Amino acid sequence: MSETYVKRLSTILLDAITDKDPRVQEQVCGALCTLGESQPAEVLSACEEHLRLHEKLAHPYRTMVLRAMETVVSNHIGELDKDMARAIILLASNEMTKVKELVSDWQQAASSVLVAVGRRFISSVMEELLSKFQPGLLPHPCTVHTLASLSISNVFGMVPFLTSILSTMLPMLGAAKHDSMKVVFCCALQRFSESTLEYLANLDQAPDPTVRKDAFASDIFGAYDILFHQWLQSREAKLRLAVVEALGPMSHLLPSEKLEEQLPKLLPGVLTLYKKHAETVHVSKSLGQILEAAVSVGSRTLDIQLDSLLAALHAQICVPIESSSPLVTSNRKEVLRCFTVLACCSPDRLLAFLLPKLDTSNERTRVGTLQVLRHVINAAAAQMAVKKPFILSSMKLPLLDTNNKVKRAVVQVVSAMAHHGYLEQPGGKAMVEYVVQQCALPPEAEPQKPGADSEALAADSVRAISVSTLYLVSTTVDRMGEVLWPYLLEFLVPVRFTGALSPLCRSLVHLAQKRQEAGAHAPLIQYNGNVHLPSPYAITTRLLAVSSNPYVGDGRGAASLRLLSVLHQDIHPALGQRWATAIPLLLEHLEEYSEETLSQKEWEEKLLMFLRDSLAVVSDNTWVCQLTLEMCKQLPNYNGTPLEKNFLYKCVGTTLGAASSKEVVRKHLQELLETARYQEEREREGLACCFGICATSHLDDTLAQLEDFVKSDVLRKSAGIFNIFKDRSESEADKVRSALILCYGHVAARAPCELLLARVEADVFRNMSQCFSTKEFIKAEPPDSLRTPIRKKAMLACTYLVTLEPALEEQVQADLIHSCLHSVMAMLPEPEEGDSHQESLYLDTMQALKDLLTSLLQRNMTPQGLQVMVEHLSPWIKSPRGHERVRALGLSACLLQFFLEHLQISALVPFHNLGLLVGLFSPRCADLWPATRREAVSCVHSLLYLQLGYEGFSRDYRDDVAEQLLSLKDGLAHPDPTILFHTCHSIAQIIAKRLPPDQLISLLLTLFEGLGDPDKNCSRAATVMINCLLKERGSMLQEKVPEIVSVLRSKLQETREEHVLQAAQHSVFVLATHHCATVVSSLLGSPLPFDSHTCTLWRALALEPGLAAQVLGLLLEKISRDVPFKESRAFLLSSTPDRVATLLPLAATCALHEVASAPASGPAVLELYPQLFAALLLRVSCTMGVQPPRHLQAKERRSASSGLASRSLEPCSSAVDALQAVLVRGGNEDVVQHMELDGGWQLLKTSAGHEEGVTRLASAMAKFAGPRLPLVMKVLFATQSSVYEVQRVTSTAFLAELLSSNVVNDLMLLESLLDNLTARQKDTSARVRRLVLRGLANVASGSPEKVQTHSPQLLTAMISGLDDGDDPHSLVALEAMVGLARLLDLVDTWDLRAVLLHIAVRIRPFFDSERMEFRSASIRLFGHLNKACRGDCEDVFLEQVVGGLAPLLLHLQDPQAPVVAACRFALRMCGPNLECEELAAVFQKHLQEGHGLHFGEFLNTTCKHLMRHFPDLLGRLLSTSLFYFKSSWEDVRAAAPMLTGFLVLHVEAEQLPQVDLEQLLAALQLLLKDPAPEVRAKAAETLGRLVKFA
Repeated sequence: MSETYVKRLSTILLDAITDKDPRVQEQVCGALCTLGESQPAEVLSACEEHLRLHEKLAHPYRTMVLRAMETVVSNHIGELDKDMARAIILLASNEMTKVKELVSDWQQAASSVLVAVGRRFISSVMEELLSKFQPGLLPHPCTVHTLASLSISNVFGMVPFLTSILSTMLPMLGAAKHDSMKVVFCCALQRFSESTLEYLANLDQAPDPTVRKDAFASDIFGAYDILFHQWLQSREAKLRLAVVEALGPMSHLLPSEKLEEQLPKLLPGVLTLYKKHAETVHVSKSLGQILEAAVSVGSRTLDIQLDSLLAALHAQICVPIESSSPLVTSNRKEVLRCFTVLACCSPDRLLAFLLPKLDTSNERTRVGTLQVLRHVINAAAAQMAVKKPFILSSMKLPLLDTNNKVKRAVVQVVSAMAHHGYLEQPGGKAMVEYVVQQCALPPEAEPQKPGADSEALAADSVRAISVSTLYLVSTTVDRMGEVLWPYLLEFLVPVRFTGALSPLCRSLVHLAQKRQEAGAHAPLIQYNGNVHLPSPYAITTRLLAVSSNPYVGDGRGAASLRLLSVLHQDIHPALGQRWATAIPLLLEHLEEYSEETLSQKEWEEKLLMFLRDSLAVVSDNTWVCQLTLEMCKQLPNYNGTPLEKNFLYKCVGTTLGAASSKEVVRKHLQELLETARYQEEREREGLACCFGICATSHLDDTLAQLEDFVKSDVLRKSAGIFNIFKDRSESEADKVRSALILCYGHVAARAPCELLLARVEADVFRNMSQCFSTKEFIKAEPPDSLRTPIRKKAMLACTYLVTLEPALEEQVQADLIHSCLHSVMAMLPEPEEGDSHQESLYLDTMQALKDLLTSLLQRNMTPQGLQVMVEHLSPWIKSPRGHERVRALGLSACLLQFFLEHLQISALVPFHNLGLLVGLFSPRCADLWPATRREAVSCVHSLLYLQLGYEGFSRDYRDDVAEQLLSLKDGLAHPDPTILFHTCHSIAQIIAKRLPPDQLISLLLTLFEGLGDPDKNCSRAATVMINCLLKERGSMLQEKVPEIVSVLRSKLQETREEHVLQAAQHSVFVLATHHCATVVSSLLGSPLPFDSHTCTLWRALALEPGLAAQVLGLLLEKISRDVPFKESRAFLLSSTPDRVATLLPLAATCALHEVASAPASGPAVLELYPQLFAALLLRVSCTMGVQPPRHLQAKERRSASSGLASRSLEPCSSAVDALQAVLVRGGNEDVVQHMELDGGWQLLKTSAGHEEGVTRLASAMAKFAGPRLPLVMKVLFATQSSVYEVQRVTSTAFLAELLSSNVVNDLMLLESLLDNLTARQKDTSARVRRLVLRGLANVASGSPEKVQTHSPQLLTAMISGLDDGDDPHSLVALEAMVGLARLLDLVDTWDLRAVLLHIAVRIRPFFDSERMEFRSASIRLFGHLNKACRGDCEDVFLEQVVGGLAPLLLHLQDPQAPVVAACRFALRMCGPNLECEELAAVFQKHLQEGHGLHFGEFLNTTCKHLMRHFPDLLGRLLSTSLFYFKSSWEDVRAAAPMLTGFLVLHVEAEQLPQVDLEQLLAALQLLLKDPAPEVRAKAAETLGRLVKFA
């Protein structure tokens, strides 16, 4: 029975091996291996039988079976008996040789089985193989291949057979006709030779230590003869490669004399293959083995073949490297290995061949040669030692090559030379210089564009590898110390090595420190007549100059300073102690900063201080002069680096300042002036700094040298030369002069004050003046002073001329007035009394101006003519300078008086610009200057009488109201602001009485412009007058309200002044007190979206609570008056109409937001809080997804296409903004903030998230605004009958969420709220009914103590929800399940027991619902039902628990995470009701939330406990599991066979009758044909687990 069953399982699996999916095939193979772990013999027998009986089974599937067999054999080789081994050997041998043609995977698998068995049963395997390896007959290729594999896997077992195998094989070689067979023979000979060599190399461990190489020599030679002389000539490339691979190890087994005899033919034969094959790694490897064999026998033939060998190998090394090809890389290694062999045996011939190749110009040849040279220098160091001079001399031409690849190769050769003592030889220093040159390469010059047939440079650049080489050679090769020191110092100063300074300094520091350790007090630099070494002065200058730009060149500043510190003894003996403290501080400063953060000025100051301190410590004039000379000498070196040259100039100034020789100072200063490049700005600045620093110690000499240069012919000569190029001459000469002026400036700034003051006039200014042209000192007479009567006379002349005909053109007249006003008005204030001439000249000039203006006015005695004159005066009337305003107002008063006196009206016409003129002059009644105020009153007085004249009154008429103005002049004389503005108010009242209604708008407009007056008094006066006019005449302005509002908006767009803003707001407020509805309507007519100025005006309406409440009431009425949207189709063919917001409610919503945003609106908002909150919340709900009005959409598109930023207006967002403002103003800012942090506002605006947004809002209101809720709820209760479903949904969602807070219970609102929601359960909208259930369930959170009281009502509603409609995916039912899960722990136990079974039965179909939410909710509710039983459930419910166990276990593999989490919870709750502590413990341990779950391990453990404690459930669980074999979810379908397998695995023998094995196997066999590979794989795995039945 057992044997039959295991074979049957194996047969089922073997039948499934033909699955098309590789993963399933692997799983089937794994299942066979699993069976084999328990019953290896049975499984191997089944496999053997299956292959034997199914002759037509395709070879890929035969291959899988053979692989399984190989695994079982390999793992259980010790358990196999000889009979089974024999059977397997026969099967594998038959499979391997069944077909003559090669089928690699199949035959290889069979061969592997034989090799696996051969590890223990080598004799049996060899017996079978040798039976098919008979003399005179060609064997199957795989037989030979298997023999070769065995020789490698079992060397000690196979080598004793090799002599007979070789003797049998040798005749076969001649009989082989097909290339494929020949390849197999070659591979076998290669493996036989390799295993023989390994055997001979380990004779001490071999079973037969008497085996000798001679035993194989004749057979190997016989094989060699055929391979080399016959097969190597084949046209088949694969065969040639196989031959040459075999010849390598075979050459070691050839007799010495035979090898020597064959080498003259063997070597050329192998070399020929280089020309025939692209991939030559095998050729090179074999050649290396042959060369090693030849050298080992002391062959002389190599000398004859050497030239051809070298040529062929060199050609291989010059092949371009493909970095992505490992074969090419491996070939290079093998070729270099050949060169090593040749270098050791024939070094002279090798070098004689290689070194001339360095003279070629071919890049690849030169690079390849250099690589070989480097390799042999390292690998054959002893043989190359005596050739050092020869090798060095051959490097001259490569050193001149500019190719980057060649450079890189040369540097690598130099590195090898350094390690082997080459650079100590003559010519070695040239190598060092070459490396330093590469270190100096600029980064941008390194990349080289690859040509069509050249490969890109390796990742590490020439410079990088050179820097690395120099440092490594300096620090790791001890013998290089004598070569590099002090030689590297020679590269410090030359400019061409600037790029190498950092690596040079690092290497020099290391070398110097090593020498210091060897001899502490000896000087480091021994000149000994070496003129190439830089002097201490040159070293100091160079290192100090480059330190000024410290971060460039890999941080050469720090490297230079460290080198200076090390060389202190050689620079000057006295500097050691000072530099030991100063230089570390400088280095520390560099470490604290970076190139971006370092202050260049601060750094240079530190370096100059370091230089000054060093000069003071040395205190040796000769040394200082030598250093100065060197600095001046190096200046031209820095023409390409302005920053460093600028700093070096400062260093020169510092050293000159420390020098005591005046002649030296004068000489160097003169040279600097003569050689400076004045065209460079940095150089001019550096030169000036040099002179300034020098002047601190040598002021007289510095000034004298500058004076000599100014007086010399240099400037004149420069000018003469510059004149040849006239355009350029002025510029360049100016630069010389500007440099000299800059020098004087720095001298004056730095020289000691006590010495400088005596020299300023004579030596500084006098000489500086010669650097300017005379015309620069000549200035025009200032326009703000009055010295001559020219102005007066000119204006008098104009006065007479303008009266002549023809009249002046408008532009000419305007220019005349502008010029005259500018020449007089800008003059300084009138002179004080005492200078009668000046006073008379001033009065005459002013009178001439008045006469000119009145003459011009007389030619156009109309309101327009008067307007033109006033417009010219207007800028001066508003001037920030008081004396200009006084003059302008005086002229205005004069002109108005003249106009009034000469007024002649033939008919009653309007004075159309009265308001404009009054608006201009009246604010000046509060001017800072009393005289201006008086003149302003006079102007207004004249204007009022002009109006009376235009109305028809006679010239001598005196108006009582107008005359009151004159009495107010005394009040204007008072400086007290209170009195002053009270007087302005009185003036405004007078104007209000006499101003015609049609002029009121223009007056207000002009006064609004006056709000921006720079004189704050006038601006405030305009505000006072505007307020007074609106208050006095506002009732008459109802028809003008829209116009006034429009003007206010436009004026606000023109200015941002705060007082203007306040004035505009107050104006709207005053207007609204007269005409509230009109103002609201006018503002609502403003273009949407409201701009900031319109918003400002809206907020002004909130200043007074009564008015604000009135405005809010009007806006609420506007919102509710019209429908919130209209439906229209944007396109005729669109399937659904678009919802477009209606304009008036949208504008009212935006306006309400602005009013509520004003802090002053608080009382009004509180008064209307419930209505505002409810209206705006419902406004939000019915504007979701609603588009702005069409014209606003078009406006936004135009703004977007023109690239202008435009405020978008989204109806729903505007409602949300208004709601937020109402909440803030109503004192519920906490609600707004909580919603913002919670993302609630964003949710509220989207259709998908609206319900959640309303829920979060209700939660926040309950938490932070409890006292507001009763009245809000009362308003929302009324929305139950709204015609808009979305409004009913919103109000229901809000009310439902309130029940999750205890506040409704505290406010005694629970019963009314429950009743209202219960009534809504009959709503036609499923969304409303669903939210009702959610709200009722929320009682569990908000008032858990009330659940028992209302449990009948709550349970009835929930069960009713479970039965809502016939839709299997009813969201109401889903909400009912979620709600019940929340309530079950709190309802009355007896109430629950009555409905427990009904609920369990009703939710069971949802376990396998297609929708994740239903599966998750129903399973979680099932868990809560179990939890509510508290381990004490009735038998009838226990049946439901047992029935749900298998689905819950399988749904742990559900593709949806929430379902998995629900299953975890439900299983943990089921545990106590099953009355099995072990099972409950397993559920608690493995199914905790957040913990990972190894499903297979958990399922195995669960099934073990189930079968131990509930064996009777086996049949029921299996039937349920089999039902899920047809599940629509792949993962669940894959879990079902796992559950089945584990249940059967753990069942006791006496329970096996419950298992219908036939049905089970049939189901699993059916599952093996499932469309999902994963399911088929699990079915196969489960079949493997069923080994228990064996």
